[in-house]
Amino acid sequence: MLVVGDVVTDVVARHHGPLAAGTDTQAAIRTVPGGAGANVACWAAYRGCPDVTLLGRVGAESARWHEEALVRAGVRPRLVVDPDAPTGSVVCLVDSADGGERTFLTDSGACLRIGPENWSAGLLDGVGWLHLSGYLFFSATGRELVAAAVRDARARGVPVSVDPASAGFLRELGAERFLELAEGVDVLLPSRDEAVLLAGGAGGGGGGGGVDGAAAELSGRFSVVVVKAGAEGACVAWGGVVREWVKAAAGVVVRDATGAGDAFVGAVVGARVRGTSWRGALEDGCGAGAVAVGVVGGRPPSGS
Repeated sequence: MLVVGDVVTDVVARHHGPLAAGTDTQAAIRTVPGGAGANVACWAAYRGCPDVTLLGRVGAESARWHEEALVRAGVRPRLVVDPDAPTGSVVCLVDSADGGERTFLTDSGACLRIGPENWSAGLLDGVGWLHLSGYLFFSATGRELVAAAVRDARARGVPVSVDPASAGFLRELGAERFLELAEGVDVLLPSRDEAVLLAGGAGGGGGGGGVDGAAAELSGRFSVVVVKAGAEGACVAWGGVVREWVKAAAGVVVRDATGAGDAFVGAVVGARVRGTSWRGALEDGCGAGAVAVGVVGGRPPSGS
């Protein structure tokens, strides 16, 4: 499995209750490796997917730290070191009094500078699945890389999946524009909000039927659509019909929801690489998400 996407440094600040504007708010603060693409790769390896490789772009100041973290997580790093830009960084404000609700402050840094010059069709040698982080779609060079990677994967018969990654960035880019850029992708794995937004762009009026309506609508554009619906679980649709719903684990204590969606995606894609059914893959994804919300940061316990 090859993952192409972002590698960032997460500064996770867990506070209890509203932030106090203009003064201090007590918080527990940790600096941990993150990035949607990197997290997906680590969770896929953690849940048993063999031979996971990550292609990403980082700054020189933390390249070795990120590389070592990926290796510890069982991922083969292919990190391009940017000579000018620092590694992307994200400040994650986590309200522990509000179910781990998160607010992100993002500096994409070197992530936005990954481009077609960092891609080679040879990266697909021996690869059975290509996963692309949605953050690639939000820069011009990233979009060029996506086009080249999807073209080469289709030529080799390698399935391609995409996690749209950010409802906020999707609104800026435009739903229909994203759908056009994602043409040729086999499996789309949006969150509930992303699915509803994209379903509107696909002509579905914003997915008026909720998660089911959005998933069904989008499965007219992609071979398979998997929608992450948080505490409700997840569903999978193809051919315009929702085929399976799997409930999220009950009684889970949320410490930090950062990376829970990445954990779900990594587990689902990894399960499909291993030949698991779609229902089994959704069950594995929900299980990984339940583990993810119990740890601080977006990586598996053994890869933190």
